[in-house]
Amino acid sequence: MTTRAVAARRRGRPGLDLATVLERSVGLFIERGFDGASMEDLARHLGISKSAIYHHVSGKDALLGLALDRALSGLEEAAFEVRASQVSPGARLELLVRRSVDVLVERLPYVTLLLRVHGNSDVEREALARRRQIDRLAAGLVREAVESGELRADADPTVTARLVFGMVNSLTEWLHPGSGYTADQLADAVVATALDGLRA
Repeated sequence: MTTRAVAARRRGRPGLDLATVLERSVGLFIERGFDGASMEDLARHLGISKSAIYHHVSGKDALLGLALDRALSGLEEAAFEVRASQVSPGARLELLVRRSVDVLVERLPYVTLLLRVHGNSDVEREALARRRQIDRLAAGLVREAVESGELRADADPTVTARLVFGMVNSLTEWLHPGSGYTADQLADAVVATALDGLRA
């Protein structure tokens, strides 16, 4: 065996790459709750030793941080795209709904986990702070759309944003891979149900 092959084998010693460890860990966190899943549970679930997990990350919190960042980075990219778009506030609000659904469908387990954290650790509190920035953007878009006359004048920005994006987030409760629904179909349904009734 060549020196390079030996080195590669050593680097791959745990038998699972980080992406696989992360994906499977997220599944366990969703099933048991983050606080209810120990490192021993993770090792059994993954079929590797705890030291093999530590080969990739410093601990359970680090795994959670990576998982939450995967969800949030997608949502933040969507928010950046919306901020940069040169369309009306109402159109930007619809774009944010559609892009949020895209991210949710593409990164379903990670967004599901994000929606279940409660701020019990520094990692969770940081994630919730990042999520609140997106919530404020949504409320701001509703306010601007009301002021521009695109949405009904009686639409409370904060409440309306929470209701609309609460509908988006509710997809995590029943959507599963292989459900047969595309992101476009789901976004169309949310827009028709939540936004069309708000239009002035």
